[in-house]
Amino acid sequence: QVQLVESGGGLVQAGGSLRLSCAASGSIFSMGWYRQAPGKQRESVAGITSGGSASYADSVKGRFTISRDNAKNTVYLQMNSLKPEDTSVYYCYAKQLRVGSPYWGQGTRVTVSS
Repeated sequence: QVQLVESGGGLVQAGGSLRLSCAASGSIFSMGWYRQAPGKQRESVAGITSGGSASYADSVKGRFTISRDNAKNTVYLQMNSLKPEDTSVYYCYAKQLRVGSPYWGQGTRVTVSS
């Protein structure tokens, strides 16, 4: 059983920055972030493998950076140039294998004011 502990959400003005962190227990292959805004489906934001291969949603490319500390089993999401449309609950996920269901964090709220 993998446990995930997230931190770093909050309220920020448009154009500002926030950094999310997520620490996982156990052996992890890939980690990343999804987000879900009110009334919308959960969407992928960014992911990174243990080898450092990263992927991003088009809506955050150039503004968000995902990184990972394998020694700490922790993934970070640096969010710059935040926009009001980035307002969501951000959920960390972790997968122990390339395929299979992910484990989810409890979610951390990010609110960007205009």
